[in-house]
Amino acid sequence: MKKTVSVLMAAALCAAMIGGCSGGSQTGATTAAGTEEASTADGETTKAEAKAENKKIDKLNVYFVPSREPEEIVTATEPLKDMLKSELGKEGYDIGEVVITVGTSYEAVGEALSAGTADIGLIPGGTYVLYDDGAEVILTATRDALSKNSDSAKDWNDGKATEGTSEQATSYRALILAGPSEKGKALAEKVNKGEALAFEDLDGANWSVMSSSSPAGYIYPSLWLQDNFQKNILNLTHAVQSDSYGSAFARLASGQVDVLCTYADARRDYEEKWKSEYGRTGSIWEETGVIGVTPPIFNDTVSVSKTSKIMDDGFKKAVQNAFINIGNTEKGKEVIAIYSHKGYEPAQSSDYDNERAAQKMIKELNAK
Repeated sequence: MKKTVSVLMAAALCAAMIGGCSGGSQTGATTAAGTEEASTADGETTKAEAKAENKKIDKLNVYFVPSREPEEIVTATEPLKDMLKSELGKEGYDIGEVVITVGTSYEAVGEALSAGTADIGLIPGGTYVLYDDGAEVILTATRDALSKNSDSAKDWNDGKATEGTSEQATSYRALILAGPSEKGKALAEKVNKGEALAFEDLDGANWSVMSSSSPAGYIYPSLWLQDNFQKNILNLTHAVQSDSYGSAFARLASGQVDVLCTYADARRDYEEKWKSEYGRTGSIWEETGVIGVTPPIFNDTVSVSKTSKIMDDGFKKAVQNAFINIGNTEKGKEVIAIYSHKGYEPAQSSDYDNERAAQKMIKELNAK
């Protein structure tokens, strides 16, 4: 768009110069670019700055996945309509109407992007990967970063609390966490000594996992097992599904399970309950130990339709800038908080390669 503005401004200046040579005494003339010239008393000409007209787009369809109650999402995101109009206007696009739709399912939003019914979709990484033939990721949502983010399990076990930082992160980790049971302590001690775990070590423990659709509680820990041991959660002899992370931590604290799979900042969420409700005397940071760290799980996406009639390269860039700018304002943050987003950063397809590997693994497991 900047290039377009420059070309039009140059054209306006050329037209003004030509007009000045052919009709030097004429005043108040309007150039082809729509700027006015006025001759001053000493014959010098001043020109108003030329501005290119914005492109007109009648309707912009934005789809959200139903991760919350649809009415709640529609109400919370209502201000986004005017925000997008304003920001896209600055980028050179006048939007007649912004229509916000909450899909009936995650798959429905993916299909809408593929069909071009949706121009923009705010979807999880897993949904994007499933529909990347028809959808293109342009942004990744950010969240508060943590003070620890190492690939090495040992680095998480300094006995100090993992803390939030002022920085923003586009991904998070899942952790395989050992508890205060005898088996749990033995696993953590081996890791802290720098010794490699064998699958037999892990298979001898009682595990708590989440449902098979949970990225941090099942999918990525299973991917970790596959990458390190050529196994998956289904190969574990003793694995039970918990209905919530709260019940999983309660089982870990009581010694009913030795290991659980969870998201990286879960101990921050259950630090107080570890003592007050789960009956432990030591801190959760001292009594648990990380024995495995998964590859990064990239956050939700802002994806655009590859088949949308309005979604050319210029408009994609404008949408990118618009969402980034919205996420940098306090009012914008209030709107996107419905999805726990803090802001947005540019994304590329390869960021979600781990998600592709995870999806492939799940398909293979389901096929057995």
